[in-house]
Amino acid sequence: MQAPGDLILVLDAGTTSTRALAFDLAGGVHAVSQRELAQFYPLPGWVEHDAADIWASSLACAAEVVGHCGGAGRFAALGITNQRETVVAWDRKTGRPLHRALVWQDRRTADACAALKAQGHEPEVQKATGLLLDPYFSATKMGWLMDHADSVADAAASGRLALGTVESWLVWNLTGGLLVSDASNASRTLLMPLTGAGWDAGLCDLFGVPRAALGEVVDNAARFGGTLGDLLGGTIPISGLAGDQQAATIGQGCLTPGQTKATFGTGAFVLTAMGQRPPHSRHRLLSTVLCQLGGQRSYALEGSVFVAGSLVKWLRDSLGVIAHAEETETLARSVPDSGGVVIVPALAGLGAPHWRPEARGLISGLTHGAGRAHLARAALEAMAFQMHDLARAFAADGAGWTRLRIDGGMSANNWMAQDLADILDLPVERPSAIETTALGAAMLAAHGAGLFASIGDAASAMGGPVEKFAPRMGDAERGARLALWGEALARV
Repeated sequence: MQAPGDLILVLDAGTTSTRALAFDLAGGVHAVSQRELAQFYPLPGWVEHDAADIWASSLACAAEVVGHCGGAGRFAALGITNQRETVVAWDRKTGRPLHRALVWQDRRTADACAALKAQGHEPEVQKATGLLLDPYFSATKMGWLMDHADSVADAAASGRLALGTVESWLVWNLTGGLLVSDASNASRTLLMPLTGAGWDAGLCDLFGVPRAALGEVVDNAARFGGTLGDLLGGTIPISGLAGDQQAATIGQGCLTPGQTKATFGTGAFVLTAMGQRPPHSRHRLLSTVLCQLGGQRSYALEGSVFVAGSLVKWLRDSLGVIAHAEETETLARSVPDSGGVVIVPALAGLGAPHWRPEARGLISGLTHGAGRAHLARAALEAMAFQMHDLARAFAADGAGWTRLRIDGGMSANNWMAQDLADILDLPVERPSAIETTALGAAMLAAHGAGLFASIGDAASAMGGPVEKFAPRMGDAERGARLALWGEALARV
């Protein structure tokens, strides 16, 4: 049996579920608890979560894991990783949410973003924050809440309003009132300059966000405080915070400039580590904070695809094409090709490098010969096609990929992993533990708690072996498939 205080508790607050995991200092997982998270769609393009449900599910999962492992005394630290850009508004006095959380996928502020672009604000915003004017990011969501939710505006007027991303909401509840935002999540709001220490007053004014409602911007690994003793049967120090994609990048050990990872979850997100100088994209990629430690930031170049695993979920839940996500691999292997069927999965608009929030999804090439297998295969092929679009943009920005490390639930699909290698014509590597997002948060928490001298040491100790997929597709076949994708994309 291990000595007390040698485990790391991680809360992974995702888009479709909330999990808690217990890691040891070699990266092994000792317990997992998971709960589904309901999503609400009040209007087309609107996506909401119940913030109270996020907290209740997180606490229940954490309590289950802590109990399974023998109590709070077994844990040296707690780390949090979360769906980024999602906005929660709550009352500082009561601690209650004032509105449903607006999820990163929510597109209700598309018109507001278009108006700001028409007024010429995008170049200055991109220069300061590394981001584009898109409903994806947090600031226009916060502004919408101020303009359309009386409870939010009233709380702001009386000084009771708290606004934050999901890690802010969880830390507030875990500690009983600490209001912070880690630098990786803050860099996704449109409110923090890449090189600024905190929130920018001019950006807050531009988006109509009260600066007083935002928490202090903090490092990704430090001693932030501890959990209230009655929540988990004892106090556990909170020492690691990161947005999910930054956490996955750290969990993959992509800390050296040029190293690249892609996470395939609800969406798909590619980050290339760029070192301590903030990159500036000329091809509509994003510059973002990868990690801030001791006040020193490192940066990444990012490409965000809005629809990945959610396409498979749509095939299952809305069309009934499959009963389980795992069926897609068997179906893809059962046919020699997609039969000319191409899916452009713009179910929530198109993300990088296109940034077309108004785009809608398309299935092309249907014939009487097309069946379930062809649709399933086309859905998986869309992942590689979207990655190919991103690879070209990264290369044009001087950050070409030499290999790609993949993780996330979809990456368990061997057929898709091989297809990525074939279409990208690059080696693809997959870690033995594909859920590296939570592992990255554990690494940060372990470092923040002083268990490792550096995040690099934590990554070396807690990382594991990888499985490799080498490209084996000929140029002619690759070119023909990419041509079909280009034709379908043009129609969108």
